[in-house]
Amino acid sequence: MPFELKWTPRGLGDYEGLRTRAEAAKAGREKKGQTKSSKAEGLFKRVLKTVTLLSDNPRHPGLECHEYDSLDHPFEKDGKVWEAYVQNNTPGAYRLFWCYGPGRDVITIIAITPHP
Repeated sequence: MPFELKWTPRGLGDYEGLRTRAEAAKAGREKKGQTKSSKAEGLFKRVLKTVTLLSDNPRHPGLECHEYDSLDHPFEKDGKVWEAYVQNNTPGAYRLFWCYGPGRDVITIIAITPHP
């Protein structure tokens, strides 16, 4: 059973910003008649895949999820925040930060950022 996804304002802003940049890059590429996808398009494709895998199975091995201590859980004082890989072996590789909650079968996406 897939998890319901919720977003913090920052997480949604990060996602929408990446999506907007990818759409603009795609429009510019198509206007020029180029076929190769841009870096922005590739990054958003990876983010979308990560979000989908996370919703289906947060323990999926491709996500390489592990606990992250530098962010506070938005709902529980002692709750755990997790980091999932969007990219790997890339300078400034992107990560997706998430937590369980605020209810059962709910995952909240906190942020999508380059590796700190």
